[in-house]
Amino acid sequence: MPILQALNSKGYTQPTPVQEQAIPHILAGRDIFGSARTGTGKTAAFALPLIQLLMNKQRLGKHPRALIVAPTRELAQQISDSIRLYGQHTRLRHVVVYGGVSQQGQVVSLRKGSDIIVATPGRLLDLINQKYISLHAVEHLVLDEADRMLDMGFINDIKRICTYLPAERQSMLFSATLPPEIKKLASSLLNRPVSIDIEPDHSLDTYTREQVYFIDKASKANLLQHLIQEERIERSLVFTRTRRGADRLVKALARKGIMAQAIHGDKSQAQRLKALNQFKNRKLSMLVATDVASRGIDVRDLSHVINYDIPEQTETYTHRIGRTARAGLDGTAYSFCSPDERSYLKDIQKYIGKSIPVGEHPYTMMSEPKERTMNGTPRKRNLNPGNGRY
Repeated sequence: MPILQALNSKGYTQPTPVQEQAIPHILAGRDIFGSARTGTGKTAAFALPLIQLLMNKQRLGKHPRALIVAPTRELAQQISDSIRLYGQHTRLRHVVVYGGVSQQGQVVSLRKGSDIIVATPGRLLDLINQKYISLHAVEHLVLDEADRMLDMGFINDIKRICTYLPAERQSMLFSATLPPEIKKLASSLLNRPVSIDIEPDHSLDTYTREQVYFIDKASKANLLQHLIQEERIERSLVFTRTRRGADRLVKALARKGIMAQAIHGDKSQAQRLKALNQFKNRKLSMLVATDVASRGIDVRDLSHVINYDIPEQTETYTHRIGRTARAGLDGTAYSFCSPDERSYLKDIQKYIGKSIPVGEHPYTMMSEPKERTMNGTPRKRNLNPGNGRY
């Protein structure tokens, strides 16, 4: 069987929970409303059954029969790579389209015909408006990382895309989090869907070692250098809150002799792909990314994720640290918490249902949080690693 042949060549033997739950229902033609965070095998959960369903049906014409919509170029490319891998022994054709690059090559591929289109919303609508893509023959729709599309303001684009699709279709929506807007979108697009929730209690991988460091903002770069050298960190994905912050950190690290590259929305697609490929091929030891640009980054054997800035959104924390500790491998997630970020940390710990152990570092005396004693005078908190509550 072509799909099994591809899976065997990669050594895949056991499905992940999301694959085990989703694949039978997708093969049965059911709509899916799935909640699963990154790193759970979600792409294969919809790509494998889609390939099987398309193989089982005779192709009519050159128009796509399946549409997969993703929020970012990186994620679209990652999905495309997975489809290429899983479908390598089939005759199915797919095209990936996204903005930030010339559309000429994409148009050439579209004219040859495709069974599957993987697309970001903006470029897809552009190509539809230019009559390069028709969705009238689409039988299967996948909306991946719908919560990120909501964050990026793509929901109206998604609704518009759906007006070009046949009413009779199979639809699948996957989202790491389920805010009210996503539930409302799902109710309008899905027909009696099967609900799949892989982590209803928002639990995190037990293989991820988490630690938070209380630190003044001005000392964060020094702490990052200290950890890299002290723990001999060979590969790390570092998250900043802003594009400017990512660029500033890369320059600060360069002055310390640490080479890193930034990935964010101001970088061209060519620059982002080059940096990501260097990181994947171990020619670059550190990647500094903003949250939007990081979606779709899937790097094997990533040992460390570092929250240089604490995320404002609680769900973002799980997205970030989910980049490490994949496929049963150990991983470490460090978070640098400055005084103005402590409320974010408190919300994160409430969300994940546990306190993140506190780590010691050479800059502790500048930044450790204080409690008040019964008479109102400040009291230093014990910051021994693993002491628990903040």
